[in-house]
Amino acid sequence: MTQIIILPNAERCPEGAVLEVEPGANLIEVVLAHGINIEHACEMACACTTCHVVVREGFDSLAPSDELEDDLLDKAWGLEPDSRLSCQVVVGNEDLVIEIPKYTINQVSENH
Repeated sequence: MTQIIILPNAERCPEGAVLEVEPGANLIEVVLAHGINIEHACEMACACTTCHVVVREGFDSLAPSDELEDDLLDKAWGLEPDSRLSCQVVVGNEDLVIEIPKYTINQVSENH
C-alpha cells in the first residue's frame, strides 16, 4: 500500500488526511472517494486546471506529465515546479505528500 498525505487546506481538508491506497490508483479518484472535495470542473478529462495539486514529496516517483497536461498547468494559479493535475496522476509505490493550492481558476464554479 502507498500512503498519500494530504496537507491541511482550510477549505478542502482542514485537518489534512493520510490515505492508504493501492499503487495504480488515480489520485483525484482516491481523494474524492475519501471525502476530500477537490474541484474537478472538467470531470477529470484533463481539460482544465481546477484539480491542480503540488506534490511536496514523491514527485520523482510519478510518471512524467504529457504535453497536454503541461500546457494546462501553465495556466494554473500558483504553479510550482512540482505541480500536477491530480486527474492525470497515477499513484506509484512511493508515498506522496500533496498540497491542494489555496486558490483555483474555475470560471464555472457556483461556490465562489
